[in-house]
Amino acid sequence: MASLGHVTPQSMHFAEPLRLRSGAQLADYTLVYETYGTLNADKSNAVLVCHALNASHHVAGTYEGVPKSEGWWDNLVGPGKPLDTDRFFVIGINNPGSCFGSTGPMHANPATGKPYGADFPVVTVEDWVQAQALLLDRLGIRTLAAVMGGSLGGMQALSWSLQFPERVRHCIAIATAPNLSAQNIAFNEVARRAIVTDPDFHGGHYYEHGVVPKRGLRVARMIGHITYLSDDAMAEKFGRSLRAAELAYSTQEIEFQIESYLRYQGDKFSEYFDANTYLLITRALDYFDPARDHGGDLSRAMARARAKFLVVSFTTDWRFSPARSREIVKALLDNRRDVSYAEIDAPHGHDAFLLEDARYHAVVRAYYERIAREIEEGRDDE
Repeated sequence: MASLGHVTPQSMHFAEPLRLRSGAQLADYTLVYETYGTLNADKSNAVLVCHALNASHHVAGTYEGVPKSEGWWDNLVGPGKPLDTDRFFVIGINNPGSCFGSTGPMHANPATGKPYGADFPVVTVEDWVQAQALLLDRLGIRTLAAVMGGSLGGMQALSWSLQFPERVRHCIAIATAPNLSAQNIAFNEVARRAIVTDPDFHGGHYYEHGVVPKRGLRVARMIGHITYLSDDAMAEKFGRSLRAAELAYSTQEIEFQIESYLRYQGDKFSEYFDANTYLLITRALDYFDPARDHGGDLSRAMARARAKFLVVSFTTDWRFSPARSREIVKALLDNRRDVSYAEIDAPHGHDAFLLEDARYHAVVRAYYERIAREIEEGRDDE
């Protein structure tokens, strides 16, 4: 299948304040985004793709002159791919608080002239969705043919269906959950402690000291990465393989290949990701819980949704297990919503939603074929 080729990010400035769930507001901000494909005459083929924790607006295609710059969902989005940009107008938006161009902790706080650092306001999934909706308003897109996301992106897709039920025709939620389990929150908390106890953190104002809390970021990424893989995938890839022929009998040296892999992932992550952004995003994950305002009853929460749904899970994903997806499906069925569910038998754990699995991609492709037919036939079953 063809690639999108080179793509160029765009930015949009908002002088109006973004009022946040916390009661704070982002007075003056910019969002970075990319679009692929062509918006049709009646603007009925727009698809918003929401990004996960360490991703961005760069969903597909490459940047000219930048090697290995494929978008994070390049295997799924593009000409002739399951989300076919020859038929759909796809939008990726970088969320506020990110470190990939949209206004975040490293940008200047208008109140002080210094980088926000730890003073950047806490943002939620709902805040991100609000910001995305404002950008779509500027693009003249009132209704989305679909909103899609995996993991944290799936939470944003669910939130879209509840915050703006009249603006979403289809919601595609992949490898996600209606909220984090206590175990998930625990992993996030350990990762955050690793960052804030790094001597280079300086209370979140490390930009002013010209340092980066890389040690904390490395550990945070190593913790996160363990949760993205399945036990079987780790066993198959690394097993108990040693780096050297003989044990070194050291508590500090790398002995096992899995240790080497995790340290490599941690080092790489600490070179490009921002520590304050990591704190903000993991907290947004912790907070997401649409059932909270309904006494913990997810079915009552999902009663607002009007979209049709595709929910996809992976058998070896223990971070957001299939059981969590089935909670979403049940809540939708309790409200007699149109929902399709696919549980893909894949060995890769949570990361499976980013990989090219033929069965998984076939499910997504078939669902977008359905959406395309509805658009072509001008149907609006709502």
